[in-house]
Amino acid sequence: MSEVAIIEYGMGNIQSVANAFEKVGARPVLVHNADELGSYDHVVLPGVGAFRAAMEHLHEADGLIEALNQHVKAGKPILGICLGMQLLAKTSQEGGETQGLGWIDAEVVPFEIDTALKIPHMGWNALKQMHSHAVLDGFNDGSDVYFVHSYHMQCANPDNVLLTCEYGGEFTAVVADENVIGMQFHPEKSQNVGLRMLANFLEI
Repeated sequence: MSEVAIIEYGMGNIQSVANAFEKVGARPVLVHNADELGSYDHVVLPGVGAFRAAMEHLHEADGLIEALNQHVKAGKPILGICLGMQLLAKTSQEGGETQGLGWIDAEVVPFEIDTALKIPHMGWNALKQMHSHAVLDGFNDGSDVYFVHSYHMQCANPDNVLLTCEYGGEFTAVVADENVIGMQFHPEKSQNVGLRMLANFLEI
């Protein structure tokens, strides 16, 4: 049974993510500090809430950001989910400009929708594939997944955008740069489509 480290930094939805990894045959381990991180090849950064608060929590965990940077530099896979995906970017406009982890050359911006569509974007929407990647093995274009978010990622390099979604315009749904992967939707709540992607992540 493969192990996967899930970063516990006080920003929500940890148990549902852990349960999803158990469903695909992994053993999730909640990691709270830098010393624990080096034992794992696969790391997940989940999150629900505000970008600025999430970065503050990560900075407060002594040495955790440096340990995460070392994990990425070593070429080990890391997966950001929802807010966790947004934290992979260089900056976010949420709550005033805030520096992110900077592993993806991107900015997190609010939805600017001129229609009657509601913010946050919440519910099931179809995905469109832009590029291939191991995390998408078995993915069928047009599959629906579950979203809850008010901000989205704008990538400087379109090659980093694996999947998009339409909500008052096209936005990034899955992003990757080598071993760094992000999913704006909630794979743990997206039934077989999401579970397949989590299983694929463990094989990278």
